[in-house]
Amino acid sequence: MAIVRVGLDIAKQVFQVHGVDGHGKTILQKTLSRPQVLTYFARLPVCLIGIEACSSSHYWARELRRFGHDVRLMAPHFVTPYRKNGKNDANDAEAICEAVGRPNMRFVPVKTEEAQAVLTLHRARELLVSERVALSNQIRGLLGEFGIAVATGMAKLRQVMTELHTGARALPLLAKETIAELYERMLSLDSKAAEYERKIAMLAAQSEPAKRLMKIEGVGPITATALVASVGDGKLFRSGREFAAWLGLTPKQYSSGGKSRLGGITKRGDVRLRTLLIHGTRSAMRSMAGKTDHKSRWVAELQRRSCNPVAAVALAARNARTIWAMLVRGTEYRVA
Repeated sequence: MAIVRVGLDIAKQVFQVHGVDGHGKTILQKTLSRPQVLTYFARLPVCLIGIEACSSSHYWARELRRFGHDVRLMAPHFVTPYRKNGKNDANDAEAICEAVGRPNMRFVPVKTEEAQAVLTLHRARELLVSERVALSNQIRGLLGEFGIAVATGMAKLRQVMTELHTGARALPLLAKETIAELYERMLSLDSKAAEYERKIAMLAAQSEPAKRLMKIEGVGPITATALVASVGDGKLFRSGREFAAWLGLTPKQYSSGGKSRLGGITKRGDVRLRTLLIHGTRSAMRSMAGKTDHKSRWVAELQRRSCNPVAAVALAARNARTIWAMLVRGTEYRVA
């Protein structure tokens, strides 16, 4: 019988293929080298192909779709339960083949080259920001060795470094020179991160979906471009609640025997998107204080009943549902 479903376990050089027919019977088990992959699938009759969402998976999905195949990406933790035996390439490919055929499986949107290029800019900026934080912490720690305690915030650190430069604070010459060199490196990272942010702002201004999303409270150029590049048109998700669950903004369930118990958020999905949304809502909540519109009153009631972090996550989940609706329907933001 013809192959109807294939599980493809990808790697750098060795690729494992597992195919089944319409009855689920295994009729293909094959190992391919990297140069053989495209040639092999170009000759294979059109079928459903499953791949774990990992490094280079979006590239292979785009390439295989050019041959007419229906390629779907899945999070690795959704594939693991379908692996029957020990972990190896053949068992992984079999598990992928089984998982991709499940009717209720959740799939990862396949990104275009343009979307991946935008996310490359985001990843580079995040690396610079993390390096800047590491340098600032190193400087604070070194200053602390000489009895100089620096308060939280980059502004306080800059103030102390200015005082060191002007001689208002004394340090041994060698320590002063070393810390000054670290501070110069931090300033160069500041400059480069600002350059990346300007590029992201330009991309947001050129993107029609991003411009619409930026009208939501707490969604700026960085969040908007990251969402558009990662999610696309949002049609892979059946509802806004499913999109919020994919982001990990919904509660964990510990329900049994008819008793429903909800815990903290699941933290599944894209960590960066979830972080951007939550940080954005924290900023938005400050500007919403004292306002009388429905959304602001809803946030204020949440803050009264619980606390600011819970309200921020709840608002982020609400914004996620709004974002899904705007991307799928192509509508403008309407203040609730």
